[in-house]
Parts: sequence; structure tokens; C-alpha cells
Amino acid sequence: MNSKQKSIKTITTNGKAYKFYDLKSLENGQVTIAKLPYSIRVLLENLLRQEDGKVITEQHVLSLANWKPTNELKTEIPFKPSRVILQDLTGGAAIVDLAALRYVTDKLGKDSAIINPDIPVDLVIDHSVQVDYSGFNDAFRMNAEIEFDRNRERYEFFSWAEKSFDSFSVVPPATGIVHQVNLEYLADVVKEAETDGESILYPDTLVGTDSHTTMINALGVLGWGVGGIEAEAGMLGQPCYLQLPDVVGVRFTGKLQNGATATDLALKMTQVLREQKVVGKFVEYFGEGLKNLTIADRSVIANMAPEYGATCGFFPVDDETLGYLRFTGREDAKVDRIEAYVKANNLFYNDAIEPEYSELIEIDLSTVEPSLAGPKRPQDLVKLSDVSQKFTEAYAAPMGNQGYGLDAADIDNKVTITYEDGYQEELENGAVSIAAITSCTNTSNPYLMLSAALLAKNAVEKGLSVKRYVKTSMSPGSKVTARYYEKSGLLPYLEALGFNIIGYGCMTCVGNSGPLRPEVSEAAKEGNILLSAVLSGNRNFEGRIHAEVKAGYLAAPHLVIAYALAGNVKVNLGTDPIGTDKEGQPVYFKDILPSNEEVQKVVNESVLADMFKEEYRSVFDSNDLWNKIESADKPVYDWNADSTYIANPPYFENFQLETEPITSLKGMRVLGKFQDSITTDHISPVGAIAMKSPAGKYLMERGVKLKDFNSYGSRRGHHEVMMRGTFSNIRLRNALADGLEGGFTKYIPTNEIMPIFDASVKYKEDGTSLVILAGDDYGMGSSRDWAAKGARLLGVDAVIAKSFERIHRSNLIMVGALPLEFLKGEDADTLGLTGLEEYAIAITDEVKPNEVITVTARAADGTEKTFQAIARLDSEIEIDYYRNKGILPMVLRNKIK
Repeated sequence: MNSKQKSIKTITTNGKAYKFYDLKSLENGQVTIAKLPYSIRVLLENLLRQEDGKVITEQHVLSLANWKPTNELKTEIPFKPSRVILQDLTGGAAIVDLAALRYVTDKLGKDSAIINPDIPVDLVIDHSVQVDYSGFNDAFRMNAEIEFDRNRERYEFFSWAEKSFDSFSVVPPATGIVHQVNLEYLADVVKEAETDGESILYPDTLVGTDSHTTMINALGVLGWGVGGIEAEAGMLGQPCYLQLPDVVGVRFTGKLQNGATATDLALKMTQVLREQKVVGKFVEYFGEGLKNLTIADRSVIANMAPEYGATCGFFPVDDETLGYLRFTGREDAKVDRIEAYVKANNLFYNDAIEPEYSELIEIDLSTVEPSLAGPKRPQDLVKLSDVSQKFTEAYAAPMGNQGYGLDAADIDNKVTITYEDGYQEELENGAVSIAAITSCTNTSNPYLMLSAALLAKNAVEKGLSVKRYVKTSMSPGSKVTARYYEKSGLLPYLEALGFNIIGYGCMTCVGNSGPLRPEVSEAAKEGNILLSAVLSGNRNFEGRIHAEVKAGYLAAPHLVIAYALAGNVKVNLGTDPIGTDKEGQPVYFKDILPSNEEVQKVVNESVLADMFKEEYRSVFDSNDLWNKIESADKPVYDWNADSTYIANPPYFENFQLETEPITSLKGMRVLGKFQDSITTDHISPVGAIAMKSPAGKYLMERGVKLKDFNSYGSRRGHHEVMMRGTFSNIRLRNALADGLEGGFTKYIPTNEIMPIFDASVKYKEDGTSLVILAGDDYGMGSSRDWAAKGARLLGVDAVIAKSFERIHRSNLIMVGALPLEFLKGEDADTLGLTGLEEYAIAITDEVKPNEVITVTARAADGTEKTFQAIARLDSEIEIDYYRNKGILPMVLRNKIK
């Protein structure tokens, strides 16, 4: 009898018996379950329950059961989640790939039905709505109608997928943001399955095609973001593979002080953990301070795991979790079942026994101060009292993550805006051109949202207003937000300041911020004004929020409103007035800031359990526009050759059932040489498509009008558009572009500077393989598989970087590109690499995980430099992916065989 068979136990709750796989059955002299981190326990149950002697072996189970804080053996383990969650941009691209797999399977004479999800898949449509209209009540309806007009073809495709694929559900547009819908409704925490007539209980686990999938860790549900390609493989029964992770324990003590919020704590954790270098590690929160953090507070912290670099930010199930589940409408019997299971299987938080962790960090919650993060990265924490000074310093600091390289003498430059009605305003550097209450990160938290509403009430009652040049908007992650705003009576005050609800989706946070007023854009260009944005989101990378807005600050919702009132980030909210009242007297931030007690009183009175039940009762069919969508009911998708949204991708051209051996890469040219912190936004932008860009020209040539361009994110189902959008971010700086900012490079054979896409076409015509040189944290940010797909389709066969963000490194391998890492202390500059050389990478079919291999760079004069680099193929399965030229060809081969 093996470990799995010995572990089966029974519990009874509400008169029904359930089987489960008991972790304590694995205990021996070396294994003590109570000393394992809770996240490791969930992983361990996943292996124990699904051990089959083939894909998951008893050795996998025993290796994880013997997890140690030192974790010196980087053993690889498989992980088979219980479900997959998608959003419509990354997830939409994944469904296109599944449709392509079905198409090629059918063409090969096989049954296309072999391409079907093996586990439940939920697609939440939340990333497509844009802020075309804002500041008035009808904006919501108008934005929704435009969204459907723009995206009808995509939505018809999603509707086809829902009919065609098994276990595939679509949550319609205007319902909420994927992570908040997951938190409030989709997550089970403990799942139930029928096997051979018996009910089995096991932990809810998942992967998602959005990096902020980690938000669900707040509920004790283990999950993280993966690239769309890896999610596709997971849907089709392929495990995700990971090395035994280090687990960083964060012990919370104390409680947040008056004025400090969960947002401030999340931004602090982002700074602390990014400095701690937790990339690729699990982070787990524990300690007596947990009892002072609600699930909504925890969700803000867990949501930001990609920003601090961790695979997950896990909170174990406790009484707060169970209370939240009841409050959000989960049935009592279900919550009773969850409680019985997690307590029986050592998954319920026990503050009497502290698990062992690889590293330990202690955070006293009482030391957290009101803060923002910016102006270019979420880990760059700025105390509220220092924002004005830090912006002024950044203005003149050298160009980089902390500077704009502008003349300090110009900091106070102003320009006059004249509106159509003749009204005039002064616009100066630091002007807040966008103030957005947006994103799953903060709008899932009633305390934060009602704090903002109370501040708005106080401001309106004092006669304060927002300047016209500030584009205000509010896009909650759930319809429940509108319910409690209405119940509290505070919505009119928000609307009076222009914070009308204009959609339920990601909107500004993902770059769908819509246009600024034309007068503002023109004035900013005329006066060379550095505009800023303040938003309650999770990312502020350059060019992400809006192409014309270079400074971005992340903040709690009430601070978004405060800066909208102040009108400029140079206003010090601690010492400067943010406006004048009806009597002309100065009003300070402290004058309108509600106390913690005031906010909590309104939360208690206004946020009701029935609101969640009512909003989610008909979640799948509550949108009339969605219900009217028509689509074909057939297993194989009919590709439309004239479509500019959906196209059959070229991944399976020349597909063969047998693989070819891995061989060296030779004659490579550098497509781009980049510095540190190149994000997936830099590589594959999600926002607006410029008319003169390669993608814009492609669309124009096919008769698409500028107003119908939509966004890069919405066109991820069309490889021709996305290839042209790769490396096209207007803030990208390529050392080969001779100082020209944007998506440009040097075509080395002729020394011409041209768009990166155009250069890639020439290299392809030459038969030249391409390589990227990069610095630290290459591919940080969103789990955007198109950042890997696009580079691969341009002809990039390898990326050599100082370090990679976890998801992007994995994505590169899954599309058949080779990630290489410079040896410690080395990079392109220290090695004297200009990027003008011709490269050769010596790799063979016998390559081992993390093998050090030789790279040769040959200059134009014939001189050669040879250096070593680590092949970041971290496991045998990743070597298999690379040998197969990607995971999808491998999955197809396995399915057909």
C-alpha cells in the first residue's frame, strides 16, 4: 500500500461523509506537517491526491513532504491545479491557440474533440472596456455600448468557445474584474468531487492568465499567474512544473494606525520584498497581526505579489476567511464543509505552532505610514509627505527608473489651457491629468472605497472642486461596490467630483484610460509639461497608464481624490492647501480626511451580505448585450481571412510528429540591447495603437479606421497585429537606436535605424537568427505571453539577461526561445558587448538543467569575445519544451500519439 492509499480518511459534516487525503499520514520521524508552511501543505495534498505513478510519483510526494527551509535540493515537482481562470486579453489569446490546436488536429485527420479542457475554465471579460466617457452618469452605458461595438467579433468568438469546449464558462462584460469576481464568487476554497460514488474533498487551487491571480491567496486558495501558453497546457491535462520553492515567512504584529490603509501596507510590502529578492519564491503571511487584517485587506497585499516578485502571497484559512465566505453569500453548509475539512487536514491557521520558513521578515503594522509608489515602478515607495519633493528631484534626475533627465530650471514652467467655452486654467509640471479609482487591487476593499467616498463628501460640503484638466473616473471591480455606495448615500458626492461609475473592469489600470481632453494634450505638448497620473492600481510602468502621461503614482482611493482636488503632485498634502472653501479659506487634506472610526461605521451600516447574493445570482446571463451575441455551434472554428481580431496563428506550420535534436545557434544578430527593468509592457504594449506604428499601418492598409483601432490587448487574437506591436512601446530605450526613444533598432548590415518590426523582416529575409541582450528583471510585470510570442515570431531565438522575471522566463521556453543568464557580476556592459557583434550559442541535445554554456560574440573586425552564460532551462521538462520548440507542439504530439 503506497502513501496515497494509506492516507484516505473520512470526515462527516452536516450528516454526510466525505473522503479526503490526510496529510498527517505522511508524518514520520523526519516529517512534521505542522512545521511545514501552509502553502507547502496545499501543494503536498495536490501531489498526494493525484499521485498516479507516472506523471506524479510517490517520490514527488516524499520529496515535498521532506521540504526543508534550507531547500538546497532544487527538486522539480508537478502541480495540477483544480481549475484555470482567464481574463479576456491573455485568456482570449489562449482560446485562439486552443482553436488553432483543434484546427490542425482536424486537418491531420484526428478527432478535434481530443482538444478539450480537462478541468473547469472560467473566462471573465473585464479588460476590454475603455474610459471613452467619464465624469457624468450616462458614461457607464455609453462606454458599455462602445465596448460591444469595438469587440463584437471577439465576443462572438468567446461565445463560440463557450458552446464548443467542455467545462468552459464565460462571465460577461460589465460584471466585474476577474480577481474580484474570483474572490467574491468563483472560489470554493475547498472543492468537492464524486469518484466511484464517493465524495472527495480537496483544496481549491488554480492558475490564471493574469499575474494578479495571486489575489485569491487572501482566501487561502493557492494559485498564481502563468502565461497563456502554460494555462492552455494546464487545461489540456499537462501539469505545471516548479522547483521546490523557498518560502519567505512574513510575521505581522500590531495593527494599522489611524490614517494608514491596506494600500499603504501593500506598497510597503512591495518595496520590502522586492529588496529581499523574492522572485520565484513563495511568500506566506502569519502572526498575531493577521487578526487585524480583513480578507479585503489581505487581498490588497496578495494582489501585489507580482509587483514584489513572488510566485504567491499566501494567507492560510482562518476564522476571518470563514466569516468572509458566509458574508459573501456562500451557503452555510458549504462553509461548514470547508471548516471541517481544513481543520481535519491541518490547513487551518494555528497561531500556537509557527511553521519553519526559508527566510523570516517581521512587519509591525503600526509602523506603516500613508504612502504612494512611483513615479515609474510599484516598488518605489514614497511617503505621502515626500511626494512633492521626490517628484521635483525626479524631474531633473538622470533618465532612468527614478528620473526624467529634464532641466531643473524648467520645473515651474506653466502653460495656459483655453477650453472651447473660453474658460482658462494653468497647466504646470506635475499636473494630475488622470485620477482614477480603478483596479482589483483596491476596489475589492469596502473600507478603502468608503473612505474615499467620505473624503469626497467632506470635500463637496466645503465647496471644493476638481480642475477640468483632471480626467476623473471610477471603475470598480464588482457591482457590489455600487450597491453599498447607494446604500450609504455617498455616491452623489463622488459624482459631484467627477468620480462617476463608468464601467466594471480594469480600464485605466491596464492602460484603457481613453483620451485626455484635446486642449490638455495640446497644451502639454506646447509647454513640454510632464503630466502625472494618480490611480488606485497596481502598476505604473512608463507608458502603461497613458502614452502622454509619464509620471504615475499608485495610491489608496481616498488619496486619488485628494490629488484630483489638489491638481498637482507638487502640492504637499501635509503642508499645502488643496483648495479653498466657500468662504475663500484654505482647506487642507487633514480637514477632509475621515477618521478610521467614521469609515468603519459606514462600512458596518452599508455593506450587507444580501448584496453579494443578489449580484451573483444571475452572473452568467445578467448582461443583455452579451445575451444577444450570436455564434456558430460547431467544434472547429471557421477562420475569417479578412478579420483583424482573430487569425489562425502560425505556430503549427510545418508541424511534424517527431522532434529534432537541439543544436547550436549561429550567425545571430542583436535585435535590441536593453538595460534593467524591461517590463512586458515595454515588450508587448496593451494600450492604444499609434497610427504611424507598424501595427497602425497594417490596420490602415486593411481598411480599419483610426477610431476603430481599439487596443493591442484587444487584438491579441491576431498574430500579424501583435508581431508589429512587439517592442513598440513609445518609452522603450534600445541602445542600438542611437538615442531614439520608442520601438526602433539598428539593422546592422546597413547601419540603418528603423522600426524593430521592419528590421526583423529584413533579418528574416536574410535568414538571420536574432538575440536580445538585457539587464536585470527582464520581463517583469504582467504575465503577458505575447511578450514571448511576439519576440519569437520576430525571429528571436534567445534572450541573454542578467536576470528574468519568473513568468516571462517560463513563457520564453514555452514558445521555443532560449533564456540565458549572464554569470554573477557580469552583464553586456561589463563584458564590453556593444550589440553590434555576431553571436553564436553552443548548446547541444544533451543540455542539462542550468548548464553553463559558451557564447561567442564576433565583432565586425573579426575579433571574438567568449563568455559563459547559464541556460535557464531549469528542469528536464523545460528542456523537453525547448526541444519540442514550445509546449503547444509538445501537447499536440502527446494528444495525437
